[in-house]
Amino acid sequence: MKRRSFLAGAGLVAAASATLSAPAIASGKRNLKMVTTWPKNYPGMGISAERLGKRITAMTDGALTVKVFAAGELVPALESFDAVSSGAADIYHGAEYYWQGKSKAYNFFTAVPFGMTANEINAWIYHGGGQPLWDELSKGFNIKPFMAANTGVQMAGWFRKEIKTVEDIKGLKVRMPGLGGEVMRRLGAAAVTLPGGEIYPSLQNGTIDATEWVGPWNDMAFGFYQVAKFYYWPGFHEPGSSLSAGFNLAVWESFTATQQEIIRAACAAENDYTLAEYNHWNGRSLKTLIEKHGVQLKKFSPEVLAAFRKTSDEVLADTAKSDAFTGKVYASFKEALDASSEWSRIGEQGFVEARQG
Repeated sequence: MKRRSFLAGAGLVAAASATLSAPAIASGKRNLKMVTTWPKNYPGMGISAERLGKRITAMTDGALTVKVFAAGELVPALESFDAVSSGAADIYHGAEYYWQGKSKAYNFFTAVPFGMTANEINAWIYHGGGQPLWDELSKGFNIKPFMAANTGVQMAGWFRKEIKTVEDIKGLKVRMPGLGGEVMRRLGAAAVTLPGGEIYPSLQNGTIDATEWVGPWNDMAFGFYQVAKFYYWPGFHEPGSSLSAGFNLAVWESFTATQQEIIRAACAAENDYTLAEYNHWNGRSLKTLIEKHGVQLKKFSPEVLAAFRKTSDEVLADTAKSDAFTGKVYASFKEALDASSEWSRIGEQGFVEARQG
């Protein structure tokens, strides 16, 4: 072979290797980098990301070995999406509404105010047309997404002062991401998005007056009860928050058909397992918060809930008008919610009310 031809061939090989630089390939095994939006070893979400990585590694017998990086270890929490989109990382584990700056449609794949419960969003994604829409949206950013965890219904959050009327919301500095934050803004609050690791110090030093996070289990782990005693429900903004694993699309397409099926199964298993985990620990943690730490559990007044509902409807309608594709996602989401909500009322809600007597 002539030297010039050899060098040209070597250049093509190098270019191809650069394209697949994200997963290091050695002896037929691939090392994948997962970046997350969660603090290291954080109960629930952080451990779920670690567990998903271990599932994929074990189920492929080490052919795909996933190394998990907590928020800030490789990239900042809210830069996880861009890292995977660009190929700097292979997988992210996070909440899709963090990416609403890319498209407002992403909100619907985590949670929206007065939207779907965990059971309902699973039904929409798996059976109601949600996954194809999600795939179409994410393909434009070089990503293949999956549901990979669910925290279940969340709490409305921690407040330094009581919220008795809608007027009490005005001027409030609150950490609330997604469309729930927009509801708060329209009611006069200053809503911000902060990654988990920044919430406690911001609440402690007065940068924010209130925060939502997840629910009793995660909230107790962060120690919010030490700086805010009023714990409000219901979590109107996140009735069943779906968390996701997003794969770099080129990396995803380079997997074998068997590896892709394994990953689908691993994500589905983790999605189910994490929801059960949250349901197990939230009740126990709520009891501890109230009985041991003196937390005051408060339900929003009918007046405040009505204002949340009215404003939420306005926010969702305006969001649907932001662009044609978001409108398409909203229409699918709303059709699925309308179809399932009556069954949820008669089935689960009806039974729970009957059980309580």
